[in-house]
Amino acid sequence: MRVLLAAGGTAGHINPALAIASIIKENVKDAEFLFAGTPFGMEAKLIPQAGFDFAPIKVKGFQRQLNLRNIKNNVKAVGYLTTSGHRAKQIINEFKPDIAIGTGGYVSGPVILKAAKMGIPTVIHEQNAYPGVTTRLLSKHAKCVMLTVEAASKYLEEGVKYTVTGLPVRSSILSKKREDARKELGFDDSMCILSFGGSLGSECINENVAQLIEWHTKNNLKINHIHAYGSNGHNDFPRFMRERNIDTSYERLKISEYIHNMDTCMACADLVICRSGAATLAELEARGRASILIPAPHLAGNHQYYNAKVLSDADAAVLIEQKDLTPQLLIDTVKGFYENPLKLTEMSKKSNSLAISDTQKRILDIILQNAKKQ
Repeated sequence: MRVLLAAGGTAGHINPALAIASIIKENVKDAEFLFAGTPFGMEAKLIPQAGFDFAPIKVKGFQRQLNLRNIKNNVKAVGYLTTSGHRAKQIINEFKPDIAIGTGGYVSGPVILKAAKMGIPTVIHEQNAYPGVTTRLLSKHAKCVMLTVEAASKYLEEGVKYTVTGLPVRSSILSKKREDARKELGFDDSMCILSFGGSLGSECINENVAQLIEWHTKNNLKINHIHAYGSNGHNDFPRFMRERNIDTSYERLKISEYIHNMDTCMACADLVICRSGAATLAELEARGRASILIPAPHLAGNHQYYNAKVLSDADAAVLIEQKDLTPQLLIDTVKGFYENPLKLTEMSKKSNSLAISDTQKRILDIILQNAKKQ
């Protein structure tokens, strides 16, 4: 089976494509793969690093806010638009796929649309609870749309075939044992908080978490805390801590720029404070972790808000919009969990109840059902 995958722009689109390829590879021994992506996106680096062949195609998204930089971007986008269809056809003719799979990003548009028009079976995967523009446009041409959550289906046009598959979760996230993780980090069995704002970090989360840490350390509460401040917080977060006279070498604190052992940290945690990207939420559900979700504002379609709302509506998370977040609100919310561990346990159970345990099988079934029969 020859599989063409189109993904790009962000890790949120690229990682699901890599995960889907791995699922197929593990179950279809003669499978061959080709990824299509932009030569200037992170996919151009991540996909070859993962050992897959990569075919570049130049595509850019249009920017709505008009300034000189965006006008230049939009001129390039128009130019790429005129050639992307021809390049997509060239990629398809040379590779001759039995199925084409899109997981989002602008590059999925021309590749999946051209594949559909050329009679290649196509399926797409939507990670978020509010489908992106590319998914909504392509859904009419796809054999099936794979959704992470049922809530996304109400934004698809009537008649579009979809299946809720969930989002693949790294196996290491599921396999790590809590006791081993606590021992690895040198933590006791007290409440453990894990907080982060993504690889770049979030100034808002960093500022509020610094005051949260001040509250529980100065009051000598039995709270272990892991926090990653991200590359953009490299200077600011240590300064926040110094201004509050917080000793970062305190045994209950693990502070770093980036979390390289998320499996260990997630296994340790009782409560997670973070953004609400689709992959993170899938991991929270798979591990059954209570969370305080602070959606990143100003993202396309405000999709992180809709992601977080799926969990908050199920009482599986606390949703706090960034515009409403204050240090005191964060402290009060954590204090409520600290003083009522049963509340934390119940929320963890509800989070885990949202997890889809057979995501890999569901995805594989959709692909095998729709691929050209050899």
